[in-house]
Amino acid sequence: MKKLELSLGKRRAVRGDRPFFPNMEDLLRIKKGSRVSRFFKHVFEHKNIKRLLGANMAFVLIASSFVPASTSAVEPEQYLVSANNIVVKTDRVIRYPVDKIAVTQGYSLFHPGIDLDGITGDIVYPIMDGTVVGVSNSKFAYGNAILVTHTNDVTSLYAHLSKIYVNVGQAVSTDTKIGEMGATGRAFGDHLHLEVRKGGKSVSPLTVLPR
Repeated sequence: MKKLELSLGKRRAVRGDRPFFPNMEDLLRIKKGSRVSRFFKHVFEHKNIKRLLGANMAFVLIASSFVPASTSAVEPEQYLVSANNIVVKTDRVIRYPVDKIAVTQGYSLFHPGIDLDGITGDIVYPIMDGTVVGVSNSKFAYGNAILVTHTNDVTSLYAHLSKIYVNVGQAVSTDTKIGEMGATGRAFGDHLHLEVRKGGKSVSPLTVLPR
């Protein structure tokens, strides 16, 4: 009876048969590069990966030849939005007759109006839209003065002006410059005297003007 002799030997590793994921011991033997770079170098040098990437690249090249060129590119001008200057104007229904508000004398029985402080040349505006019904140029009493009529039987008087810019019958708005502050007539220093009447009766301008 013949004796079968078997000898076991180590199989020489073939480069392409190396494991897909490297052994940590193998990585540590490689001196160049970091551990991360060694890992990916080992993976991407594997023959299966090369074969897979080669097949995929060929597929991409063939497929791209059937896809029409992209037409999604849009000229930058098409995204530009032309913004026109939009001016929003809000008309004031009622306002103080001067820009700087400083009441120096209030309404009373013997002073049927209010005095607003300022200097000669300060612009005076009507407190509401209306029509000029009276213009006075005098060295006494109210001095240079303007009388304006408004809706709801309301009138307003602007006295002691240095200059008058409007005429009788002229329509005015709260933005109309009707004159300039002064000290004409019976006035002690520059100021504007404002009176308001409703139905012919004197009322305190502060009850009409905005708070």
